[in-house]
Order: sequence, then C-alpha cells, then structure tokens
Amino acid sequence: MAEKTSDASKKNPKKANLLDQHSIKHILDESVSEIVTSRGYVEDVRMSNVRLVIGAVIIVIALFAQFYKKKFPENRDFLIGCIISYPFPLCLFNVILQLLIYTKEKNAILFTYPPAGSFNSTGLIVSSKFPRFSDSYTVTIASADSKSISANKPVELTKSVTKWFTKDGVLVEGLFWKDVEGLINDYNKEPKKSK
Repeated sequence: MAEKTSDASKKNPKKANLLDQHSIKHILDESVSEIVTSRGYVEDVRMSNVRLVIGAVIIVIALFAQFYKKKFPENRDFLIGCIISYPFPLCLFNVILQLLIYTKEKNAILFTYPPAGSFNSTGLIVSSKFPRFSDSYTVTIASADSKSISANKPVELTKSVTKWFTKDGVLVEGLFWKDVEGLINDYNKEPKKSK
C-alpha cells in the first residue's frame, strides 16, 4: 500500500502556486493528514458530523417555512411566525457552531482515534498555522484529551515552507514526510521519569 502511494506521488506531484498562501497551506495540511493516517491513526469525524447535523437542522427549519402545506393567504399567520422566529434558531445554531469552532477546533486539521493496539487511550489533535505574509509553517501535535494520564506533551515543528517546495511549486514530499514523521515520533516518545 505504501508503495502505491509513493508511486502515485511520483506520477502526480503535489504542486502549489507559490504566490497563493492558501494553496500552499492546503497542500501541506492534506499531506500532514495523509502522513498521520498512514501511521495507523484513524480520523475521528465526530466533530464534523455534529457540525453537519446542526447545519441540517437549520436547513430543515428553512424548508419547513418555505414548503408549508397551505398557500399564501391561508398561511399568513404561520409565515409571520416563521419570519419572526427564524432568526432566533438560526442565530442560536450559528452561535453553537461558532462556539464549537472556537473552543474545540481552533486550528485543527485532523482529529484522530488512538492507533489500534496502542496503550495510549487518547487520539491526536493535529493543528497547523501559516501566518499571513510569513513563510513559517507550524504543525502541532497534541493529545485529544490533554487531561488524560496517557496524554503526552504537545510537540511543534516550525519551518520555512521554502525547505519543502521547489522553485516550480512542487512539494518535495520526502523531506516533508521525514519532518512530520519525526514530529510524530517525538510525540510518541516515552517521557523521561525524574528520580
């Protein structure tokens, strides 16, 4: 399987527009996710599912107001009620979504479960930062449950993206994989016990 992914990457190199910071960050984030999942970590999509359910509830409210059984003159009171009440659930659910993003997701690009057969009981939160007008890309790996006894200390890698891209904007995947795998290894190291 690993040979297939390396063959595919040789055939279709990941290329970014070096003048577009979003394009660079997107390629690096996708590569980080690919590297972490290739190490046996399974993506935890619960947070995405919660956001989708909240969005679906908002859509159902809007559809209910739009396609109510009665026609206009008869459903006037119902429509007025929907128009008055529509902003409240919409605002409430949007506030809930924003709180989830602000408190749980932050800069996270990947949530994982612990790898199968691992003694670690927590997954990972992989996050990244790529400040505007900067060439420094930062990847952080932390425990999904920082209060757990099996949680390791967060580790961080900050490096210039110029180290990972050619002049043509092609990602040098070997170097990037080596750096990110080193970061994962640093996170998984046993902490030294003080005497």
